[in-house]
Amino acid sequence: QVELVESGGGSVQAGGSLRLSCVSSEIIVRRCMGWFRQAPGKDPEGVATMVRDGVTSFADSVKGRFTISKDNARNTLYLQMSSLKPEDTAMYYCAARRSGDVDCRLSTDWYYRGQGTQVTVSS
Repeated sequence: QVELVESGGGSVQAGGSLRLSCVSSEIIVRRCMGWFRQAPGKDPEGVATMVRDGVTSFADSVKGRFTISKDNARNTLYLQMSSLKPEDTAMYYCAARRSGDVDCRLSTDWYYRGQGTQVTVSS
C-alpha cells in the first residue's frame, strides 16, 4: 500500500504561484505519478503525469504554466503552478500507479491517491 501525503495548497491571487508537494511512502523513481484536480460541481480533470525527466504529460489547460518534477531521494513529487487563474481553483490530488504499470497517460483513475490539498485562486 502506497501512502501519499500532499501539502502546499492555499489561497493566491490570479497570476500568482504555488508549489504542491506529495510525499510517498514508497520509492517513486520509476513509478508513474501524477496530479489530478476536481473543482466543486465539476468532473475530475487530469493535470499532469511523470515517470522521469522528459517523460511527462500535461493537460492543455495547464501547459506552459505548470511543471511536474520528482525528488527521488525524498520520494517526493512536485507540481509547480505559475500564472494561476481562477479556473485553477480545485482540490488537487497526488496519485500513483502500481509499480510496473507502464501506462502513464493523463488520468483521473489511479490505483493510489492522496487526500488532496485545496488550491483557491481569486481574481
